[in-house]
Amino acid sequence: MANKQALIIGLGQFGMALARTLSERGVEVLAVDRSRARVQNASAFCAEAACFDAADEESLQRTAPDRRDLCVCAIGNEARESAILVTALLRQMGAPRVVARATDDLTERILSMVGAHQIVNPERAFGERLASRLLYDEILEELPLGPDLMLTEIRPPETFVGRTLAELRLQERFNVNVIAIRRGGRGVGAALVPSPDRALAGDDLLLVASSPEAIRNLLERT
Repeated sequence: MANKQALIIGLGQFGMALARTLSERGVEVLAVDRSRARVQNASAFCAEAACFDAADEESLQRTAPDRRDLCVCAIGNEARESAILVTALLRQMGAPRVVARATDDLTERILSMVGAHQIVNPERAFGERLASRLLYDEILEELPLGPDLMLTEIRPPETFVGRTLAELRLQERFNVNVIAIRRGGRGVGAALVPSPDRALAGDDLLLVASSPEAIRNLLERT
């Protein structure tokens, strides 16, 4: 099966990290930026890298957005007008999936209006995750799956240690579902399907699915 192809426009910290990670995972990435230095850096790991202004319709058309599995407009706050224009052009050119970066609520609304399939705000998302990790020592990582669903990796609170999931009744009491347990902490073994009858250890890590409010409620009441 052929590798997936992605077009990444804008090679600031977010776009560069995205291009590198997708490339490392086998995606054929075409990276685009107006900065020659950034394009040169990206050429070290991307399948292709090109230096031009993506807001130029003719130049953008040559990247064949309609034949890319993914197009990401990662242009930052310094050029919001370009980000909006490029997102609109990608949709007009038939890109099957357009992900656009927003840095404020107004830009997010406009990007939605011009047709972005998905809008991300990496700064806001990082701030929200960091706030949870600073407030709750038990939280190691969070992955939003939508406005009402979050995957959260947590250390079991002290009151959980030595008790089984059947005894804790987390779904019934807090509407929190434990979907995997890693025995012995990060980097040790594989995540296991949780057993309701095995007592939790202090170095276990729990992967839970819940609403953001539910996991905070659990940690504040235990």
